[in-house]
Amino acid sequence: MDLNPLELRKMIERCLCEDIGASDITTNSLVRADAVSRGYIIARENGVVAGLPLAEMVFQILDPGIEFHALVPDGHKIKPGMVLAEISGSARVILSGERLALNFLQRLSGIATRTARLVELAAGQKAHIVDTRKTTPGLRMIEKYAVRVGGGHNHRFGLFDAVLIKDNHIKMAGGIKVSVEAARRGCPHTARIEVEVEDLAGVNEALAAKADIIMLDNMTPERMREAVDLIAGRTLVEASGGVTEGNIRAVAEAGVDLISAGALTHSVKALDISLDIKEIKRR
Repeated sequence: MDLNPLELRKMIERCLCEDIGASDITTNSLVRADAVSRGYIIARENGVVAGLPLAEMVFQILDPGIEFHALVPDGHKIKPGMVLAEISGSARVILSGERLALNFLQRLSGIATRTARLVELAAGQKAHIVDTRKTTPGLRMIEKYAVRVGGGHNHRFGLFDAVLIKDNHIKMAGGIKVSVEAARRGCPHTARIEVEVEDLAGVNEALAAKADIIMLDNMTPERMREAVDLIAGRTLVEASGGVTEGNIRAVAEAGVDLISAGALTHSVKALDISLDIKEIKRR
């Protein structure tokens, strides 16, 4: 899934309206309209950078005359002191766009860094690390982009593009079999049907219903291995729930195809990145 430039622009414009409003009263009071500046976006800790195209778009929307030069690509491993980008042009624009640009960079780089860590821990096994819908409202497109930058994969984008029958669906519908049958009647033939199960009995029911993907919810790695043996390649197998850096290796070694982790996006720590102004002068 690539970033949709039209949706991206609308999102950034909305965020700029939220932050700047009618005007940046601090900057406009202190900085002359004809002042120009040069600054550098600098990493302050180790990680994986993501969001440089968004940072550039922030400044370009405010002033197409701003010059933004990314010195590394998204996905690059960064270290403290590394210069990620150089920006020059209107001092007012640089100061007004600074916070939003950094917010995007810090948040998305944090997601990419966390994802890269989990991918590294599961390396050598067949499992793909995937995200969930536990994203910041309004920012799902870019947060899922950051997961890909970090080497992960995307699960469904929303409720509209895949069927995922979870425990409460099963309770309301009256069982796994009737849930899968109803989904096949009501959904496009191109949509895969995934069913969440909590035990081996649920695995057998999902297999009998011919689910396309079986999600093993909050199982131990040992029980996952039993489930994988039982499924025997008849469907894709996803592990979900309680995945941490401490157990992801054991989960991957259980033989699952996918490992989903909400922690990639819902509680990630922002990466420390700053913008340093080096010179200010008049045009």
